[in-house]
Formats: sequence, structure tokens, C-alpha cells
Amino acid sequence: MNNDARARNHPAYWAFLVHRLSGLALGLFLPAHFWALGQAIQGEANLESFLRWTDSPLVKFAEWGLVVLLAAHMTGGLRLLALEFLPWRNWQKSLAAAAAGLALLAGLAVALAL
Repeated sequence: MNNDARARNHPAYWAFLVHRLSGLALGLFLPAHFWALGQAIQGEANLESFLRWTDSPLVKFAEWGLVVLLAAHMTGGLRLLALEFLPWRNWQKSLAAAAAGLALLAGLAVALAL
């Protein structure tokens, strides 16, 4: 196995990839979020129509995905802060696993609440 393939199998690479992709996905979500907030400015009828649309199962599932993305990005960021400010130790792989576990736990909590 060459060095590139070995590096891409490392947990730190996967933690980096999840953090980067979740950040990009959240950035793509922002215009939709601002549009939704703008519906409140347009008037009560527009907002009410939008809120009825958000009761659909597909939107509920997307909300769950959004919470998972937020949790993944937050826990990945906390992992990076730990890497930056704490001395290097062998438990760095455990930080990636803990970040993934916390993100999935947040997703599960939201799924149960829906």
C-alpha cells in the first residue's frame, strides 16, 4: 500500500474530510436559511405557507440531516482546537471517534424528538 492510500485510510483524514464537507454543506444551506427568514418579512401569508411546507416528512428528514451536519462540524472543530492547543498524544485517533460519536448522538436525539 503506498503512502497516499495509507494516509487516506487514517482516521484523521476522515475527520478532516467530514469537517470540510460538513462546512461546505452548511455554507450551501445559508442562502436557503436567509430566504426562509425573508418569508417573515414578506408578510404573514408567505410565512404561514412556508411553515406549512416545513411540516412535510422530507423537510423533517432534512432538518435531521442539518443537525447532524452542525454537530459533525462543531465536534470536528473542537477536535481541531484540541489538536492545536493540547500537546500531541497517542489518543488523537480517539478524538476523531469521540467527535463522530457526539455528532451521531445529536442526530439521534433530534430524530427521537421529531
